[in-house]
Amino acid sequence: MTHSLLVIEDDDGIAVPLVRTLEREGYSVERVATGEAGIDRATRGGLDLVILDLGLPDVDGLDVCRRLRSDGHEAGIMILTARGGELDRVVGLDVGADDYLAKPFALAELLARTRALLRRVTRGGPAAEDTPSVAADTTSGLRVDVQARRVWVGDAEVSLTSKEFDLLALLDSERGNVLTRERLMDEVWDENWFGSTKTLDVTVGRLRQKLEDAAAPVTIVTVRGVGFRLETS
Repeated sequence: MTHSLLVIEDDDGIAVPLVRTLEREGYSVERVATGEAGIDRATRGGLDLVILDLGLPDVDGLDVCRRLRSDGHEAGIMILTARGGELDRVVGLDVGADDYLAKPFALAELLARTRALLRRVTRGGPAAEDTPSVAADTTSGLRVDVQARRVWVGDAEVSLTSKEFDLLALLDSERGNVLTRERLMDEVWDENWFGSTKTLDVTVGRLRQKLEDAAAPVTIVTVRGVGFRLETS
């Protein structure tokens, strides 16, 4: 399977060697130099991963990420930026990014992170082999279709990012049980994840808000010092 990647980066000194390296790894790579062009290409679909610079000449990369997620773009998003502070990382993850890599970065590390994100696409989400295609809960009205990677509350579909879906599917597969932070990180982000576990907290926060907005009668409960569990409200 050849993965399709989009690089949104205006600096030729970064973009050209990055695209060349990714193509040598066997990926199909497109590159655009502005945020608007990136949004236009991503909305046409067919992408597995977007590698997004924050310092774009027309639109801030955070706004690009936010708009892609609000438009229902579910592929992975990796942010590249010179803004390496913890607050900036949290903000980037909060608007829907799956990973965050500060410049300057080693191409070997970027490739490792790329493989980790794309592995989620290849594996089709956590516990896909052991989980029924549709986990229907007539009590709560929450339906998680693992094979189609779609979620409904009643008759309304809930738009989730790839990581939000994987997290919900895993929690829902063991409804009522506590899943440790370590297990969630290993199964949703991959055992070779390089980033901070703050990524988990940010993703849980986004998922909670989306479930609340959809009036889903389920709650993600924090078990302090251990992990999280999904409960029927």
